[in-house]
Amino acid sequence: MCAIFGLIDYEHRLTTRAKEKILKVLSKECEVRGTDATGFAYNHNGHISIYKRPLPARKMHLHLPDEVYAIMGHTRMATQGSEKLNYNNHPFPGRAGNKNFALAHNGVLSNDKLLRKEKSLPESYIQTDSYIAVQLLESAGSLDFNSIKDMAENLIGSFVFTILDDSDGMYFVRGNNPLCIYKFHAHGFYLYASTKEILDRTLRRIGLSKAPKTEIKTMLGNILRIDANGNIERSEFYSYSDFARFYTFPRRTLHDGFQIEQLNEFAGCFGVDPCYVDLLYENGFTADEIEELLYEPEELMNYADVLEYEGLYF
Repeated sequence: MCAIFGLIDYEHRLTTRAKEKILKVLSKECEVRGTDATGFAYNHNGHISIYKRPLPARKMHLHLPDEVYAIMGHTRMATQGSEKLNYNNHPFPGRAGNKNFALAHNGVLSNDKLLRKEKSLPESYIQTDSYIAVQLLESAGSLDFNSIKDMAENLIGSFVFTILDDSDGMYFVRGNNPLCIYKFHAHGFYLYASTKEILDRTLRRIGLSKAPKTEIKTMLGNILRIDANGNIERSEFYSYSDFARFYTFPRRTLHDGFQIEQLNEFAGCFGVDPCYVDLLYENGFTADEIEELLYEPEELMNYADVLEYEGLYF
């Protein structure tokens, strides 16, 4: 479980100091989802800069240059690839055609090694499963809706990706992990994070909880791009991988069983009957994936409905 977060100052109203303060608070709130490493990426005069360390967000000190308007961030709970080797941490740099970009991922991918062989992609010293997304985009030779759609449809696992390009465009690729985006029209900026709870706690801490805002809705299969002027474009993808896990049973561990017991205990806090936690678990969802879905009860129930319809619950 990791967190993605960031800020897009499309009307250039925020001072550099204000952006640093907002991101400091926001990244600290994201520690609830990962403290192994923290990273930031931003575009400055057409150059993508990445600052990341194997440290919790509270120990990071971000100093932005002036004239930086789009910043993406990530707090990591390491699952594959040691966080002590900083190149395993997010965001990751990439270049597709003539576009430089940075990519961050919340989730877990299971077919990265298989894809590397199938697509004849080069081996990498980066051990993190997420890096396969960078390689797929680079091999496509372009960064646009089509290449991102192809990338997403090749992946098996859970994900939300954010991709920042060198013209201050920010892509959001919504798989089955949570995402919340707020637009503050009066202030001219967007703020986003993995969950609504993280954003709302941040707004209370920075004194913007009562500021008028619009939540930009996303759902499974959506691709959004917010450009440098704050305009939104949308596209979609479909991946069979979202349902492939229904037909396989993962390797169980004592940790998984203990975690499921905990999820059953607090499922009611999200308005979810504990039986649906068991339903997803018995049909291939991991404990971590179920925890992600509890933050999005409607999506959890969509999966449960499909499982019950297919008659896979026994």
